[in-house]
Amino acid sequence: MSARKGYKTADVCKLLELQPYVLRYWETEFPALHPSQGSSGARTYNEADFGLIRRIKQLLYDEGYTIAGAKKKLESDGGSDGPGEGLAPDASLFDLEAPAVEDSGSSDVATGEESASVLDTDSADRIERFRRGVEEALVQARAALAIVGKSSR
Repeated sequence: MSARKGYKTADVCKLLELQPYVLRYWETEFPALHPSQGSSGARTYNEADFGLIRRIKQLLYDEGYTIAGAKKKLESDGGSDGPGEGLAPDASLFDLEAPAVEDSGSSDVATGEESASVLDTDSADRIERFRRGVEEALVQARAALAIVGKSSR
């Protein structure tokens, strides 16, 4: 695969287990992600784009960053941090869940400050909305069970 000049949207999505709408959304949120478009309008991603998409996915899904936090992280890293950055998919595609290599020169204080700058301050609200949704679903499930129980008698 490394001999390819580019990857179509469907290829990237299949290899990285993403939905096309997620990829299109990331293109609007991350300015560094800019696939070329052919005359037909089809997007083509080069290996650098592929590596950036992998890094974005890692930051968002594996490391728990928000979109804003991932943007800051990529900007502060110059887009070159992370395992497998820029690698073709056949080189380390299935190593997505490997832990990030830690910089042994960084102190705990710097890590704490960096983490604080990307904390998701809306998480408490989202957790509360989720909890209410679960409680509502539980009430509905109990009501459904009561109806089923009455009709089976």
